[in-house]
Amino acid sequence: MAKGTETELEHLPDSELKSLLLPDLLPRHIAIIMDGNGRWAAQRGLPRMAGHTEGIKSVRDMINLCRELGIKALTIYAFSQENWKRPAAEINALMMLLESYLQMELEALIEKETRFRAIGRVSTLPESALAWVRKVERETAHFDRLNLTVALSYGGRSEIVDAVRRLAEDARNGTITPDQIDEDMLEGYLSTHGLPDPDLLIRTSGETRISNFLLWQLAYTEMYFTPTLWPDFRRHDALLALHDYQRRERRFGQTCDQLSDHPDEKVGKRSA
Repeated sequence: MAKGTETELEHLPDSELKSLLLPDLLPRHIAIIMDGNGRWAAQRGLPRMAGHTEGIKSVRDMINLCRELGIKALTIYAFSQENWKRPAAEINALMMLLESYLQMELEALIEKETRFRAIGRVSTLPESALAWVRKVERETAHFDRLNLTVALSYGGRSEIVDAVRRLAEDARNGTITPDQIDEDMLEGYLSTHGLPDPDLLIRTSGETRISNFLLWQLAYTEMYFTPTLWPDFRRHDALLALHDYQRRERRFGQTCDQLSDHPDEKVGKRSA
């Protein structure tokens, strides 16, 4: 986003920012790396978990905004495989927070017709947290107004390895032959199958890397990096990110002239 334009928009109220968005150019799928919870807490002299707890409010803001705008998919990076290396006390607290969040939010997800799905090596979660993950998945499975996907014990490389293993097993069993394997087939073995690839990735806290998140799916995703820490990233910040996204031209390897003949491709129209 050009600095002058960014400054002009920053001072607009949320209602006006929302009204200025072009519905036909909204992303279908937003992915978020929710970074900066610990730093937010440290800046305030609070325990790290205070940042994670405050960050739940930002998740709620994103869910509500996606529903209002008709964005069909939201995927958030909640706990990576690398996060298991953190101190045991913090991991236990995070698992308790996950369980508490699911208990508190189940009714709201149902009311908002939001489907919850967890991806990653979820079986490694503690038994109680895993039970709640599966319960919320079951009770929201029939909704499709918004697909909320939460990456838990997730790693992009592991996801691809797991998909290749299943492909190899099906090839060994004769279900498929090696010459049938192509990108579309492999995509069907990924944990996000059935969803369009993310159109927009948002990462908070000033870091500018994807940290092993959705490595296959982010191939043509537009990326938005902001110094705002996740607990401070609310509705206003998300609207600014969407305005930045709408200023970009997505060519997918084509020329501008080609896109002028097929304008839908500028926003990455692709069947799920």
